[in-house]
This record gives sequence, C-alpha cells and structure tokens, in this order.
Amino acid sequence: MLTLSPTGRRIRLAATGVVLALLLGGTVWGNDSEFPFGPFRMYSTRADPDRPVVSTGVVGVTADGDEVPLSGGEVGLRRAEFEGQLPRLVEQPELLGLLAESYAAGHPGAEPLVAVRVVQRRHALDGGRRTGEVTESVVVDHRVRTGPEGTP
Repeated sequence: MLTLSPTGRRIRLAATGVVLALLLGGTVWGNDSEFPFGPFRMYSTRADPDRPVVSTGVVGVTADGDEVPLSGGEVGLRRAEFEGQLPRLVEQPELLGLLAESYAAGHPGAEPLVAVRVVQRRHALDGGRRTGEVTESVVVDHRVRTGPEGTP
C-alpha cells in the first residue's frame, strides 16, 4: 500500500479546492458555455408551461416546391447541431449551400434542391399540454446556385 507524502496531500487538497471553487463559482455565475463548471440550464431551470415549444429544422426545396427534410441526419448534421449554429447561419446564409451540396452528393438520384431554409415551428402550450396550434416561420432562406446539369 502506498501512502501520500505531506506534499502530495497538500497538492491533492489544493486541486480539490480549485475544482470545488470552479464548480461553486460556475453554479452561481456561470452559463452553458462553461459546462461542466457552469450549470447546464436545460436541466437546472424550469420552463414556463404556457410558453410555446420551438422546433428548428432545415428543409431543402426542389424546383417543384417539394420540401425535403435535411435536419434528421440526411446531410451529416442533426437538428441540435443546426440549432447551435443558427446565429451563424442567419449571418452567413450562404453556408446553407453546403448542405445542398452534401445532400446532392449523398442522394445522387434525387431531384436537385433550389433552396435551403431554416424553419422554426412553434407549438402552443396551455398548462404544459399541446393546444394543436402550430405557427411556422422561415428564419433563413437561401437560394442554391446550380451548375450546368442542375446540381448545386
């Protein structure tokens, strides 16, 4: 059995104190970006039961106007990853063109996309239960430039 020297004990005690101080400070003043030292608000706060639930998705639009869902992993990204990049996509809508390219590469026989949109659906709640009312808004709309064969 190994025993710690007095110096080893002090180092461990100091390291433990630093970690505890970071956890306590993060809990009081932190936010999600400082996780695990800050609180993960998704689990540490309560949502208003009458506030709408917002679901963000990305859809591709074909020349016929048909919508193709792109936020379920069809282009290598999931919905949560899109939501995390939403401010960036609003500032740089041309990034959505990369999703059209990825979709075309992964679905060579599919009809080409002429636009990619970020859509938010708000599901109304009353007392924490769905009312059935859904409103939809387009947050970002990007026209896809197509090549000679109609591919992005």
